[in-house]
Amino acid sequence: MRIAQVAPLAEAVPPSLYGGTERVVHWLTEGLVARGHEVTLFASADSKTTARLKPCAPQALRLWGVKDTSPWMSGLARDVMQAMLAGEFDVVHCHTDHWAFPLSSLGVPVVHTMHGRMDDPDHHALYRRVEECSLVSISDSQRAPVPGATWVATVHHGMPVDLLPFRAAAEDPPFALFLGRIAPEKRPDLAIEVARRAGIPLRIAAKVDRKDAEYFESTVKPLLGGDGVEFLGEVDDATKSCLLGQARALLFPIDWPEPFGLVAIEALACGTPVIARPCGALPELIEDGKTGFLRADTDELADALAHAHELDRAACRASFERRFARERMVEDYERVYAALVDGRAAGRPALRLAA
Repeated sequence: MRIAQVAPLAEAVPPSLYGGTERVVHWLTEGLVARGHEVTLFASADSKTTARLKPCAPQALRLWGVKDTSPWMSGLARDVMQAMLAGEFDVVHCHTDHWAFPLSSLGVPVVHTMHGRMDDPDHHALYRRVEECSLVSISDSQRAPVPGATWVATVHHGMPVDLLPFRAAAEDPPFALFLGRIAPEKRPDLAIEVARRAGIPLRIAAKVDRKDAEYFESTVKPLLGGDGVEFLGEVDDATKSCLLGQARALLFPIDWPEPFGLVAIEALACGTPVIARPCGALPELIEDGKTGFLRADTDELADALAHAHELDRAACRASFERRFARERMVEDYERVYAALVDGRAAGRPALRLAA
């Protein structure tokens, strides 16, 4: 099958530092190539892939310092449209939110994976109007705010099973890890409070975006230092792997409808249990009492962290391999592509798959 993968331009594919969506696009693209598909990746020029790369920006926009990405995203949509009109693809898979919605009107099957939150009421009218768009959610929870949208499937993320090594025991003395992005909805301040109540040191490996700089300075920074709270900043993949494997637990006390939470399955891959609030997709990912604990209250989270060492790290790894391997994700998307192509070829609306 001739497949286009259309990535955001904020980060390279794969990203050198932070970048969940681009990481998933990379794993999916490489998995499809390995299964014999002819794949074209639309992404920034510094991306690395075994697929055919169509560069749509000289480099990843965030690290390049681009503040207004809209002109670049418009150019990306134009490049994809021209290739579609030239008959280059059997199916187009977009990961760029509403920027790519108009492509669904060009006569080629297009599927849009929604990677962000869907609870913004300003977007709801759009999602309900674009009946020609086939939308994929990355969790059942993500689609709940717009049940009337044209959802065709839920596909949980998957990653290569050999990407992050399993570690049978955490580092001694123990520490907890907060990994990802400093933002109010991610609640690093709560992670600090939980770790202190549990009496376990906390390492924070996270980037600070411009829009979250004031929150970091006013709320998080005053809490750093002392009591074993160490801020490491944004880390590369090698450092992330070491931290995840060595941690007693990943602290993920989010306070928003998390669409997925890629860091949670990265932790499970290393055998590290996840301590989280039961928000968004987390109840779909974490088996409470087996691969982590889901608790809402601060004291309950602290108690869970204190008992995280009692969980079986091998069970965490086994859950990851069973539920979140890349092969499963690739096969799920192949079924979505086939349904859309078959529906188009038969001259009838695309088949709506059950979630």
